[in-house]
Amino acid sequence: MPFWDEIVAERARGYPSVQWRAEHIDALAAKVVLDPASFDVIVASNLFGDILSDLAAAVAGSIGMAPSANLNPTGELPSMFEPVHGSAPDIACDGIANPIGAIWSAAMMLEHLGGHPEATAEVLTAIRQCLKSKQTLTRDLGGTASTAELTKSVIEQIRA
Repeated sequence: MPFWDEIVAERARGYPSVQWRAEHIDALAAKVVLDPASFDVIVASNLFGDILSDLAAAVAGSIGMAPSANLNPTGELPSMFEPVHGSAPDIACDGIANPIGAIWSAAMMLEHLGGHPEATAEVLTAIRQCLKSKQTLTRDLGGTASTAELTKSVIEQIRA
């Protein structure tokens, strides 16, 4: 058993009410594609987590949609929130990046910091409304809107 699996198994024993199982990465990747809704949480090493989060984002329709978080649940060290695609330097400053992953990551941060459930819910509702209306979708979602236009639309939905 690899060291990572040993650590996860050790930590899992401290949470007997949480069901978990170890998976081989290749089989897990196939399951993510074939039945993504069967997963609530996937705990993985950084490399495998990056690969699986990109894969899951593609299954969902666009890597620009997916938020991500590297959490320190104890709060002793900072947690980090960013879109799955990271900074996307290949399209930086072109105005074509889908901002939803970044906005959703910010909502996750509000939730993680605690005390902001209403704000988190408002952001997620605004994202859903923008996606449902299809008026300001970026190119990766089949639209023509710029990064700024979709961002403005989300902000307007929050203020509405």
